[in-house]
Amino acid sequence: MPLRCAVGVTVIGLADLVTSFDAIVVGLGVMGSAAAHQLARRRLRVLGLEQFTPAHDRGSAHGQTRICRKAYFEHPDYVPLLHRAYALWDELSAAAGRRLFERVGLLMAGGPESELIAGVRRAATEHRLSIEDVPHGELASRFPGFAFPTNFDVLYEPGAGLLYVEDCVRAQIEQAEKRGAELRFREAVRWWWADEGQVVVETDRGRYVASRLVLTAGSWAGRLLSELDLPLRVVRKAQLWFATDSSHYAFGRCPTYAFEIDTGFFYGFPALEPGVLKIAEHTGGRTVADPLRLDRELHDLDMAPVRAFIGRHMPGVRPQVVRHSVCMYTMTPDQHFVIDRHPQHAHVVFACGFSGHGFKFAPVVGEALADLAMTGRTELPIGFLGVNRPALKAGDT
Repeated sequence: MPLRCAVGVTVIGLADLVTSFDAIVVGLGVMGSAAAHQLARRRLRVLGLEQFTPAHDRGSAHGQTRICRKAYFEHPDYVPLLHRAYALWDELSAAAGRRLFERVGLLMAGGPESELIAGVRRAATEHRLSIEDVPHGELASRFPGFAFPTNFDVLYEPGAGLLYVEDCVRAQIEQAEKRGAELRFREAVRWWWADEGQVVVETDRGRYVASRLVLTAGSWAGRLLSELDLPLRVVRKAQLWFATDSSHYAFGRCPTYAFEIDTGFFYGFPALEPGVLKIAEHTGGRTVADPLRLDRELHDLDMAPVRAFIGRHMPGVRPQVVRHSVCMYTMTPDQHFVIDRHPQHAHVVFACGFSGHGFKFAPVVGEALADLAMTGRTELPIGFLGVNRPALKAGDT
């Protein structure tokens, strides 16, 4: 039986294959490195393939920090996954011997009916999470670096905080390799095939066969899953670091923060180095036609909305951009992830479309992918993230 080509058109015979594995993971960003770690700890022979270097800055999992939180305004169904993710981040930190997750808290501000505030309240109520309503009379003393409109609700999640993104990816890579995974970097996948019971992957360096395939290709997922015609859109996002002379934003005094205002959704972090802090816009962004040709230059349109936000809500921050980084969101129409088995190939599983809020879930996504790859099912509550949901069907928005 000829192998089905999912990317490309070349056909080869199995006799040409020289290297075989129990599982191949394509893409070793935060999701792929998590999957490789989880598969290797289950004693599978794992091959991981990545076209760039470890913890690279060519995709989505870079830029020093990401917020980690449980009161999930996007949907309460994410909360059980976050309980597990928190435990796994702590487990990974202990194994790596370094701190990956700083529980510095999360300050959230917006109108009472905003998606942020209403969604946080809903998730906190449904899952009995610890969220504090901060009275306006306490804001100046507790959060002196911020200015709040009188019509805003202000919430605080004490157990939230920040993840050190590059360190998280490196730690997962280290643990995967420690458990025997063979991880190859600077090796680009050209195409893959699958037939009953096995998969073939060809790269710019060789061909490999395995009984299972895990696709975690980030902004390249649409190409590797082209036959599924998933409605994925890659969006360019700028991350900005600003200067400040104020001690109000110092690490240990300032939490992470998120504001939903009339011009967009903005978020940021305490200063991890003296006088410099990261602030960015979650909303907006231009569509990227080719992830390999991402525009990495800084433009006025990148800075203007964030500077306007700072001017209104963070008076101690200067509008001077000290440095910047550019990453990509891979968006689905409903802004929820896709984690599932391939509809035509039960031994191919994938995760994509993390829509700018997936990083914090990486270790539990790795567990789910390992479950699906090994047994075809998982006890983790990922049903709402399936590939067959209506929002991913052609013509839906």
